[in-house]
Amino acid sequence: MTKKLTRRRVLAATAAVTAAGSFVTPVRGAPPEAQKITAELIAAAKKEGKVTWYTSVDLPLAEKVGKAFEAKFPGVGMKVERSGAERNFQRIGQEYASKIYICDVVNSSDAAHLIVWKRAGLLAPYLPEDVARHFPETQKDPDGMYASWRVTLCPIGYNTKLLKPEEAPKSYADLLDSKWLGKIVKAHPGYSGTIMTATQQLSRDLGWAWFEKLAKQKVMQVQSAAEPPKKVAQGERAVMADGTEYLDYELKARGEPIELVYASEGTPLITGPSAVMVRAPNPNAARLFYAWSMTAEAQQQLNVDLGALRSAHRQVKDRAGMRKFADIKTLREEANVVADEADEIKARYVKLFKV
Repeated sequence: MTKKLTRRRVLAATAAVTAAGSFVTPVRGAPPEAQKITAELIAAAKKEGKVTWYTSVDLPLAEKVGKAFEAKFPGVGMKVERSGAERNFQRIGQEYASKIYICDVVNSSDAAHLIVWKRAGLLAPYLPEDVARHFPETQKDPDGMYASWRVTLCPIGYNTKLLKPEEAPKSYADLLDSKWLGKIVKAHPGYSGTIMTATQQLSRDLGWAWFEKLAKQKVMQVQSAAEPPKKVAQGERAVMADGTEYLDYELKARGEPIELVYASEGTPLITGPSAVMVRAPNPNAARLFYAWSMTAEAQQQLNVDLGALRSAHRQVKDRAGMRKFADIKTLREEANVVADEADEIKARYVKLFKV
């Protein structure tokens, strides 16, 4: 059986390959010059004819992004490889350690993955013009290696047919009430990057004692952060302890009985960076897709209006009907801490929840 690649193993394996001269690790310092989408880049991408995108965003949205890109740039096909962020992280580590290069552009719901890949020399420096001009410094790598393609939140939620608003939990502390025994669903940090990030933030601010008490609530454990909203909407559980904000809103828009709760303690903030891989087999198509995906047009129409995500692009507005991002109390993201402590976080979580 193949061993799962922890962050430490990925760094060790890829460091050996890098030392052998397979990659050229860029000199750190000033970021690369901002690049526009030019006729020459489009022509070069069409000559390659395809691009492969590894992402952990919900599959229906990922496929719509792919189709929109193909419609925008006829002649460049998009192959979407969607899986949980942790699975994609392991896959890329295994592929690069074996000198197999499939992924052109990667997107992860765990920002720490990009830090690990950057350290290992797996990312190519590329700075789209929109990222340079319109993204806050906190939402882009100073060396031009990656930027936040998406931003979302990880809220609590409940089934509106099973609970009245006044009955629903309002905080993480409320989830520990005995009345929720056997009625909670949550996702797993060993599969989902969103949940890995949320777990780090909650364990820092609430303490691991909170997780220890939650584990005694006979929680239904699922994998992806997209699953708790679906379980709640279907009535399999009354409450979700975590999940993806964007899918909650999509389910609500379809008339499903689900409502969000932004906890009084604060809601975990999840950024989802994208990057071009250093060994992208289709480097021009990769840069074209990456740059296009960061434009205000793509961010507004696809990520926000269609996908109910948030955007780091300053020209993009919140989706109509969603609570304004500025009005939500959020927890502080620490991707660098997750990059260093993810293996310990997963191990501790597994020990408590026995899954």
